Amino acid sequence: MPVAIALLLGSATAAFAGPPRPGQMGFQPPVTPVMEDIEKFHDLLLIIITSITVFVLILLLIVMWRFSEKRNPTPSKTTHNTWIEVAWTVVPILILIAIVFPSFSLLYKADVVPETEMTVKVIGKQWYWTFEYPDNGNFTFDAIKAEKDELEDKSLYLLATDNPVVLPVDTNIKFLVTAADVLHDFALPAFGIKLDAVPGRLNETWAYVPERFAGETFYGQCSELCGSGHAFMPVTVKMVSKADYEAWVKEAQEEFARIDAPETRTNVADASGVADFAQ
Repeated sequence: MPVAIALLLGSATAAFAGPPRPGQMGFQPPVTPVMEDIEKFHDLLLIIITSITVFVLILLLIVMWRFSEKRNPTPSKTTHNTWIEVAWTVVPILILIAIVFPSFSLLYKADVVPETEMTVKVIGKQWYWTFEYPDNGNFTFDAIKAEKDELEDKSLYLLATDNPVVLPVDTNIKFLVTAADVLHDFALPAFGIKLDAVPGRLNETWAYVPERFAGETFYGQCSELCGSGHAFMPVTVKMVSKADYEAWVKEAQEEFARIDAPETRTNVADASGVADFAQ
């Protein structure tokens, strides 16, 4: 039995990484505490709305059977029932009260950024992402979608990028999100992050990934219709241990060293890419 439990836990942990799979239903498995609470709140609402639907259906069936013309040839002339009117007013209020407390708690947890240990600035551009690491030497790099012929796993097309965002586990990370041209949306489903990137404005959110996810890779995409290259703005996030992160930072500082006049990237959603998508 302990071996079986260990195998189940191991397979559950392995299922966290990677892209969504064909036939998958529901959310991607949660990775951050915020996404865990989002899933719990979703499950609570599902129970509530299912209960309401079943209750109303039962009432409708009873009314259709009990008050059919055959069983009730003489209709009742009752126009008001105080107890029923009180019940259908009070019960929805109680249901909303039951929903509002976990809802406000979740909104606060997702919106209020706690004390963080590092910051990553995310800039949406037409049509790729730029990431800045101001706390680690202020280096910057672009993340462009990987082409099919560059990928061993072809299912990662439009999910994988040439430069993944590398982040340490067991760390409170702040994301500052903005855009350089039009509206974009930085979305990482497994992290519970979906934040608009607005030109001229900084939006912020945060994430904490437990240590057990070191070595795992997660994927997201732009979730705001931003033009013809909207489908070509994936996000790849690789979680590593703190020691591996420090080693990566040293390499990244050399590879992505900032210069006074950084080269402007061309439109990466070129005509061939758009044509591939159209097909």
